[in-house]
Amino acid sequence: MSETALRVGMFGGTFDPVHLGHLRSAVEVSECLQLDKLHMIPAPRPPLRGHPQVSARDRLALLEAGIKDTPGLIADGRELRRQGPSYSTLTLAELREEYGEAARLVMLLGQDAFLRLADWHQPEQLFALAHVVVVARPGYQSDRPAPLKELIGEREVDSVSSLMAEPKGKLLTQTLPTSMAISATLIRQRLADHRSVRYLLPETVEKQIHARQLYTF
Repeated sequence: MSETALRVGMFGGTFDPVHLGHLRSAVEVSECLQLDKLHMIPAPRPPLRGHPQVSARDRLALLEAGIKDTPGLIADGRELRRQGPSYSTLTLAELREEYGEAARLVMLLGQDAFLRLADWHQPEQLFALAHVVVVARPGYQSDRPAPLKELIGEREVDSVSSLMAEPKGKLLTQTLPTSMAISATLIRQRLADHRSVRYLLPETVEKQIHARQLYTF
């Protein structure tokens, strides 16, 4: 069953704005995990982060412009239609219902977000719905807090094949071939200072930012 079951990823974030680091990571993790689809989902109000600088609808439009026709990537605006905080458990539950119990459902996290995973809303429910894949940064080392170690327990596996043998419930750390240290914070600052962001963003995204006069205040 593991060879034929659909493989679906969820990549949430503020995407404030989406940049080439986000998009290249999405392509590479899709290849590494052999995902059929990867939903990139802007969060309107992330519970553990500051309020994004522009509206969720503008960030979704920029994400759509950045993805364009990239195979397998989906700009998913489902969290914009939800009232209240953007809890990942709710989104994973929707995706699980859409794709069925046999689908290999994966939530992607960066290392910083992973270290705070035990502080999330119903973190144990994440593993009841999906696998968790941590996108590692080369050379980055950090001790896991005790609550995170307890949450992980015996869930960790060391290969994609072991992860995909089951529909949910496991943890894998995956290093990607390309490391692009692009910061959305830096991009916002450069835009506010009217400095160039060329080659940090897709050209289509840069054009929309300037056309909509975003991030200039």
